Amino acid sequence: MQQIRQVIRQMIDISELEMDSLLNQTITKTFKRQTTVSQPDVIPNEIYFINTGIIRVMVTDTHGTEHTIHFALENQFIADYSCFILKQPALYTLQALEETNVVVMPRSAIEWGYRNLKEGQKLGRLIAEFYFIYQDNRINNLYARTPKQRYDTITEVFPNIHNRVPQHMIASYLGITSVHLSRLKKV
Repeated sequence: MQQIRQVIRQMIDISELEMDSLLNQTITKTFKRQTTVSQPDVIPNEIYFINTGIIRVMVTDTHGTEHTIHFALENQFIADYSCFILKQPALYTLQALEETNVVVMPRSAIEWGYRNLKEGQKLGRLIAEFYFIYQDNRINNLYARTPKQRYDTITEVFPNIHNRVPQHMIASYLGITSVHLSRLKKV
């Protein structure tokens, strides 16, 4: 629980009592490699903070093809945020790609934090802003940068990604085929 404490303290001013009261409402859970953490068509009621491991966010199209939307690494919060906020069935699958240890924050803990933490609203806003900026940059990269530019900068966003994630998932994230990725790696 030390990692989440450190990350929250970097974001807001929070007393030990507030921190303990918030984190006492959470649990720590470990997902085995290739385990589904959250699935489509189920209303997400939890946000996850990654202590160790990596989670892939993906969507499956009408032809059954999986598309990697995002990778979440250590010290990041992850959920199907829009559906969590709207209390609607999830659109994305969250999958642990490695054995992944998380702090599970149920909706009740999040709502408690908004009501009871001095800077709870600020914490929620900062997490949402981080995710919005990431998504905005992601869309911009897909449409305004070449596949080579996207490939060259992926490790800035996801350090050591090439050693942790299968190449076909990286290609999917970049919006290219595995063959195209192989060519880019040779250049």
